[in-house]
Amino acid sequence: MTSRDNPLLAPSELPYGLPPFDRIADEHYLPAFEAGIAEHAQEVRAIATNPEPPTFENTIVALERAGRLLGRVSSVFFNLAASNTNETLQAVQAEIAPKLAAHSDAIHLDPELFARIEDLYERRDSLGLGAEQAWLLRRYHLDFQRAGAGLPEESQTRLRALNEELSTLSTRFQDNLLGDTNDLAVVVSTRDELAGLSEDAIAAAAEAATARGEDGKYLIKLGLPTAQPALASLHDRGLRERVFRASTSRGNRGNEYDNTEVLARIATLRAERAALLGHPHHAAYVIEDQTAKTPDAALSLLQRLAPVAVANAQADAAELQEEIENDTASGEDFTLQPWDWAYYAERVRRRRYDLDDAELRPYFELERVLVDGVFYAASRLYGLTFTERQDLPKYHPDVRVFEVTDADGSPLGLFLGDYYTRDSKRGGAWMNTFVDQSRLLGERPVVVNNLNIAKPPAGEPTLLTYDEVTTAFHEFGHALHGLLSDVEYPTFSGTSVPRDFVEFPSQVNEMWALWPEVLTNYARHHRTGEPLPARLVERLEESRQYGEGFATTEYLAAALLDLSWHLIGADSAIGDVRRFEADALEKAGVALETVPPRYRSTYFAHIFSTGYAAGYYSYIWSEVLDADSVEWFRENGGLTRENGDHYRRELLARGGSVDAMEAFRAFRGRDPEIEPLLKRRGLTGA
Repeated sequence: MTSRDNPLLAPSELPYGLPPFDRIADEHYLPAFEAGIAEHAQEVRAIATNPEPPTFENTIVALERAGRLLGRVSSVFFNLAASNTNETLQAVQAEIAPKLAAHSDAIHLDPELFARIEDLYERRDSLGLGAEQAWLLRRYHLDFQRAGAGLPEESQTRLRALNEELSTLSTRFQDNLLGDTNDLAVVVSTRDELAGLSEDAIAAAAEAATARGEDGKYLIKLGLPTAQPALASLHDRGLRERVFRASTSRGNRGNEYDNTEVLARIATLRAERAALLGHPHHAAYVIEDQTAKTPDAALSLLQRLAPVAVANAQADAAELQEEIENDTASGEDFTLQPWDWAYYAERVRRRRYDLDDAELRPYFELERVLVDGVFYAASRLYGLTFTERQDLPKYHPDVRVFEVTDADGSPLGLFLGDYYTRDSKRGGAWMNTFVDQSRLLGERPVVVNNLNIAKPPAGEPTLLTYDEVTTAFHEFGHALHGLLSDVEYPTFSGTSVPRDFVEFPSQVNEMWALWPEVLTNYARHHRTGEPLPARLVERLEESRQYGEGFATTEYLAAALLDLSWHLIGADSAIGDVRRFEADALEKAGVALETVPPRYRSTYFAHIFSTGYAAGYYSYIWSEVLDADSVEWFRENGGLTRENGDHYRRELLARGGSVDAMEAFRAFRGRDPEIEPLLKRRGLTGA
């Protein structure tokens, strides 16, 4: 098959190397993967068997240049497998995942190749390397060691088998979750049952039902976390319970999508692999290479916060129970249940702060949030310009493509925004890349943000909740990390930093959502253009800490559950998954019936199908850096080019080319302090 027959086989001729989505068909992926694996294997073999003595150029730089076809195919395929999949792509992923795992092992376990890298590493002080080159050599040596390069042959054989099976199981977990999430979407027969939802949310539910062939009905789709947005608004308590139980039963119904055996097997195999690699458990293996360095350090932070968060949540629960008992309109007495929490918390929030989420949404229209909020803040901070490109192909009609220009007018890259939910997209929100920035390869970044916002009927505005606004700013923080990358080597590009550091820039970017200059610019009524009233802005600011007991507890429960799964040893017996989960939460002191974990095990995609295994603690770990950085911006005048340029130069541009905490110190001028985080979350007693 030639590049004329298969566009994936040749570099894209489109601006910035944007994939030619309009020419790529499902049948192109598998042959392109096979060609890419074969080509990369040949390139690596040539490096490993080079008769010339190893040099930085003929070994490390050669490896950086190798595998471009495979990288190109992988970036397109795995982006679409997450955001616009189908049965064909799922079948390709199931077939190719173990082959990619085997290919990676063939490289990392090649004794001749590792000998060249080790030789260079031992002579590193005499090679005259620059700082980024020295850091890259260290990274290669460490990566090969961590992949098992020094293991005896028998252990390497078992390691290969483990990696192949784990890749297959992770793919199955992802497919099961998508299937069960779609299957469990809640069908509602009458409009009256949806009382409390906004008109646009009801219209979106009707549209979703029609798309599923349920004409005249309504469909409430499920988001990835346990908590579902509709629970804050639905008056019908029975429907709230249906939605909650649908959410929490995903992957745990004993059907074709059941994930209990899959996740237990994943956890067991990860523990065995960690033991092979010389670690007591998977958590130790993972966190050794993060900024936390040890599971004890990560656990120490979580355990410090948990008692105060739980106490706050329990106090909130007592207040909500009182609200229930005073709710004469309900006509019944009942004990607070998890499906009641968001509904009555919203009532308390409205009463205490005179703030109603339904009152805010008309001021948060997607287009204005994006252009006059997210882009505007980036323009003010970094001098960036965003120009929509209608002439470039997209992988789905909902996707938007923007060319990004730097302050001096030079081209910087492309930004793709894919904001609406659909059955072919996994839940949650994320950033990814189609092309990574690298001076070595002469490539500029092409990055994408995915959200899961309910799509309104044609011609109707897309109105966001404040949480969705914050998510848009958060994910664009990741996008900026990719767009503003300025490194030589692709290994270090953009978000290629430790997992417990990667959320730091994205969480910092959330601050601009409520920054007065930014908020005033985008928060305008979608019909009248009137700005968000000052009283609502004031109430929004005042209410920011309300609900932190719940939010922190549900997050900590998930983070501690993640570590529990990955602190097991190779000989541990898991037994019943539900029992394991319940015991883990009880032991951690976060087992509140009314505050379930943000993710239960069977739909915890972060740790069982993406890259956060033993790393979900990273959000709060990164938030220590984030909250401290927000203080720096406030102390230094906020939204200014001088501040943006400093943050960009010392942190965003560096990617993984320096030690992450050294980059933070270069930006902040000192080590991070935890007090701003405690103050933000109302955990000053922690």
